[in-house]
Amino acid sequence: MEMEQQATITATLEDESAHAFDSTVARIWRVFWILLIVTLVEIALATVHYFFGVPPVLLRNVIFLSLTLVKAFYIVAEFMHLRHEVKNLILSIMIPLLLFIWFITAFLTDGNSWRIDRERRAVQTEQVNQAP
Repeated sequence: MEMEQQATITATLEDESAHAFDSTVARIWRVFWILLIVTLVEIALATVHYFFGVPPVLLRNVIFLSLTLVKAFYIVAEFMHLRHEVKNLILSIMIPLLLFIWFITAFLTDGNSWRIDRERRAVQTEQVNQAP
């Protein structure tokens, strides 16, 4: 009798582990296809912009950043297992990430304004030096 119960329990555990493995593999394939589609959209957008110049650069960059954030979300959610975590843990990771992105954006903007100002001053200096 005990042997039959052990065999039944073993068979049940094997079925459950096989089912869990199948669902994990299916989830990984789903994420793969989502990431592939987003990447193909990015490549198509870059190709269209390269040959036709559409959409404008600013709009293209916003679209690229949005699609990159979608890909980052899926990678973090699935492969770092944060999709099913507690809200506070997710916020403790996302808030510093968003601040980091904001800092990079602010530094690039500030650096660009310094470059533009330096170029404008160089042109003004040239004009003053060339004046008779």
